[in-house]
Amino acid sequence: MHTDGTQSQRLPDPEPGSIKKKVPGRVGATTSNVASQLRCRILEGHYVHEERLPAERNLAEEFNVSRGTIRSALQILEDQHLITRHVGSGTYVSHQELTNQQEISSITSPLEMIGVRIALEPEIVRLAIANASYRDLEELRKALRRCEDCGGDAEKFARADTAFHLTLAHCSRNKLLYWVYERISEVRRYSQWRSMKAKLLTPERMDYYNSQHREIYEAIAARDTPEAVKNIKNHLYGIQEDLLEP
Repeated sequence: MHTDGTQSQRLPDPEPGSIKKKVPGRVGATTSNVASQLRCRILEGHYVHEERLPAERNLAEEFNVSRGTIRSALQILEDQHLITRHVGSGTYVSHQELTNQQEISSITSPLEMIGVRIALEPEIVRLAIANASYRDLEELRKALRRCEDCGGDAEKFARADTAFHLTLAHCSRNKLLYWVYERISEVRRYSQWRSMKAKLLTPERMDYYNSQHREIYEAIAARDTPEAVKNIKNHLYGIQEDLLEP
């Protein structure tokens, strides 16, 4: 009620959705500002891997810029390998947060991996001799045969060799130790190890490694700890020397 006695007119409430949500401080945002804000959203998980970003016109309205500015900002993000753009489909997040396991596996060199194996596998052998059942040893024998039946195929041998050493870790009957060895084996899936296989896994070397595998198995089956530990060390130090060859 006004002081002159007239009744004030109340404006009607806006309809739901009729007010566009604006981000504070978005007046005349520059290309770099837009790119920076979108980059933060991607890295912080607001937009996740393979999620489609809002359409250019929606982003332009939100940031109060032209669609040309949005396109330039998206180009920056694409150059940074954070997004991919598909004509007629839209813009999608290509960035994917690595887990700690993926990250450490992807940056671990073959020499670093063999160093860890030298520290760990002699103890695995000792525990296997102490704890492995007849069935465990039979599984180890089968894993050995798979290595020996690879016929000079490097890819096939690499898989069988990984399985042999994992089976050996299982023979330790130590669940935590086996879990640790699984993490070590993950390294072989990444590029540094894959690029090394062509050099390392020649037919002659595969035959020699298999002869060492058999010596390791036979010593474990005989419960001969000193011989088994000596054999696994010879095997691993030999691989280390092979990796160091120019």
